[in-house]
Amino acid sequence: MNDMTPTREQREAKLEGMGCKRKRVEDIRFTQGKGNYVDDVKLPGMLHGDFVRSPHAHARVKKIDDTEALKVPGVLAVITAETLKTVNLAWMPTLAGDVQMVLADGKVLFQNQEVAFVVATDRYAADDGINKVVVEYEPLPPLIDPFKAMDADAPVLREDLAGKTTGAHGPRKHHNHIFEWTVGDKDLTDAAFRKAEVTIKEMISYHRTHPSPLETCQCVCSFDKIKGELTIWGTFQAPHVIRTVVALIAKIPEHKIHVIAPDIGGGFGNKVGAYPGYICAAVASIVTGKPVKWVEDRIENLTATSFARDYHMTTEIASTKEGKVTGLRVHVLADHGAFDACADPSKWPAGFFNIVTGSYDFPTAHLAVDGIYTNKAPGGVAYRCSFRVTEAAYCIERAMDILAQKLNMDPAELRLKNFIKPEQFPYHSALGWEYDSGDYATAMRKAMETVKYAELRKEQAALREAFKRGETREIMGVGVSFFTEIVGAGPSKNCDILGIAMFDSCEIRLHPTGAGIARVGSKSQGQGHETTWAQIIATEIGIPADDIMVEEGNTDTAPYGLGTYGSRSTPVAGAAIAMAARKIKAKAQMIAAYKLEVHEGDLEWDIDGFRVKGLPEKTMSMKDICWAAYNSVPPGMEPGLEAVSYYDPPNMTYPFGAYICVMNIDVDTGVYKVRRFYALDDCGTRINPMIIEGQVHGGLTEAFAIAMGQEIRYDADGNVVTGSFMDFFMPTAVETPHWETDFTVTPSPHHPIGAKGVGESPNVGGVPAFSNAVNDAFSFLGSTHIQMPHDYWRNWKAAKDLGAVA
Repeated sequence: MNDMTPTREQREAKLEGMGCKRKRVEDIRFTQGKGNYVDDVKLPGMLHGDFVRSPHAHARVKKIDDTEALKVPGVLAVITAETLKTVNLAWMPTLAGDVQMVLADGKVLFQNQEVAFVVATDRYAADDGINKVVVEYEPLPPLIDPFKAMDADAPVLREDLAGKTTGAHGPRKHHNHIFEWTVGDKDLTDAAFRKAEVTIKEMISYHRTHPSPLETCQCVCSFDKIKGELTIWGTFQAPHVIRTVVALIAKIPEHKIHVIAPDIGGGFGNKVGAYPGYICAAVASIVTGKPVKWVEDRIENLTATSFARDYHMTTEIASTKEGKVTGLRVHVLADHGAFDACADPSKWPAGFFNIVTGSYDFPTAHLAVDGIYTNKAPGGVAYRCSFRVTEAAYCIERAMDILAQKLNMDPAELRLKNFIKPEQFPYHSALGWEYDSGDYATAMRKAMETVKYAELRKEQAALREAFKRGETREIMGVGVSFFTEIVGAGPSKNCDILGIAMFDSCEIRLHPTGAGIARVGSKSQGQGHETTWAQIIATEIGIPADDIMVEEGNTDTAPYGLGTYGSRSTPVAGAAIAMAARKIKAKAQMIAAYKLEVHEGDLEWDIDGFRVKGLPEKTMSMKDICWAAYNSVPPGMEPGLEAVSYYDPPNMTYPFGAYICVMNIDVDTGVYKVRRFYALDDCGTRINPMIIEGQVHGGLTEAFAIAMGQEIRYDADGNVVTGSFMDFFMPTAVETPHWETDFTVTPSPHHPIGAKGVGESPNVGGVPAFSNAVNDAFSFLGSTHIQMPHDYWRNWKAAKDLGAVA
């Protein structure tokens, strides 16, 4: 061998393919302030829009007077529901099969609801204009408590639904009822509870919170009257879906709508659906003939865009005295706010909450979910989770701890006793899912050994004795969480949005010189797609990742895809990328065989090209194949080297993890200290370990925020009392604990590269780990369950209620 010939290791290293800790290529522009966000879009003659918003949670709109507003210098128009009715745009469909006011039509149903849209020459004039619009309201009784929503005397919220006894998801049993969704065998489950030796029952509430991305929701709409074309730049997690929604609402032919999602400063589910700002900016551009920009502020984002969670879960487990679970029964009261605007697949009104059996082998289970309306902002999006999976994981993980407490059994040992065993996969759960693969006990034991779990329990016991003797005012909790997530929506047989199957797509085009471009139907909001997608291609077809450009977010160039949310990028788009690359490799093999004058079957793949079996010196690199694809292909073959793949997954993927949180709490102040947080994730094949670690760090920080204080809270009149970062907990580097990450690898058997996805996992597993740590700390004082969030005041209040504080 020539000394200058690269070794196999050098060739693999040059590719920077899967498994490589490749640095994020996006960061080159981001760290230099060269990102291109929606608010960076500035067009000639661009106007600005802003909303008049309701101070009331529930009121009739008696009159809107825009006389003085139109006198403000720079104000050009004031759009109201009456304006929108002239073009049949006063109401818009939601992704959940409901309808939603674009602007208040006769009533307002939540505080800060959009009432009128002021269009002006700049943001300052628009702000002056909204302060001059006079709205006359007739206040109505607000409905804030979800447990009172279906009382006989509860106020009627949705007058537009009067007389409608059936909704998009079946019968409605009250004027504030949206749907009832059930799954599982009720009779068999009830029988299991009648025979049970031990049962627990607890109301486990997952409070309302908000994704609060760094960049708020915003758009620029520009209508070309000559061409009849509408171009929209926006903070869209699913640009193609937005294009289709706009076509359906505005009746503009879809080929004349161009949607562009540039760089996005975080999404977390908040930027999946359509908001009134998008519709109003589009209408304003059509009316004025000029581009119109809408950018919401932080208070608007927190109080009026899509919330997350607000699930109230009555949870029961049946078991033997030895701790073997025999049945699960859950009823959920789901607070959807004023409109049902959940971003769930159409057939799943409660998302994938039926993953609530978790990682455990329940022989039978039954689930019922009632969705209701209240005078709160609509939403219910998958905030760093897959369609209500975070709620489900919190529900079962708290319940397992409560059962362990009743049985006087260690919570980790209870989990080990009930895990689905490796030989049971593919596993069919009692609530209808087919888990693809897992080795739960191995992950749990690795976590326990790493943190020296037995020693922690001894330390905790000693500290409790010291507390009883009055030698310390600190209590210690060890929070165990083991989650199984369901991601990768999804198979067309059961997943669609607005009737569009939830596939995803990739187009790869290789150039003559051996570089290429990949256009993908996903849309990164910080996940690092430009880095990892190129790594998949590098491994599959032997072109260095640095020579692959990744493009997303432009509906004119990217193949139709369903976007990025619910940890579906790698399970679905990543699979489409691999399949497109394999189509290219198949054609490349035919070209190589032709050039090397052998049969295709005589070739084998070797890192970055093909070689003849038994003649390793006879090779052709992918770079050379690319050149040949444009000048000397086999007779009858089309020139070029490109492929498109639309991937419809055969099943979801099921990542899992074991998390352990160690926390001390001062009972006199409620102040907590997270001493250690260990997170083991199994996401199948690992594409880029560095990006995985970053995703886990980010997800755990959000889990920490949610569990320990982040909440959208309303007073009795429907006022949002946590509507800014002064009151809504947003952890900084000062408050955020140190994260310790680890992994096991259990590939998905049905995914082309064995990957499962990881972006949502740390939020799914992190929240119950924190909450279990707090509850474990207080359990020896007689507590069974303390609701989240666990801020300092609530911790002190719990200690006081339990008699630990005078």
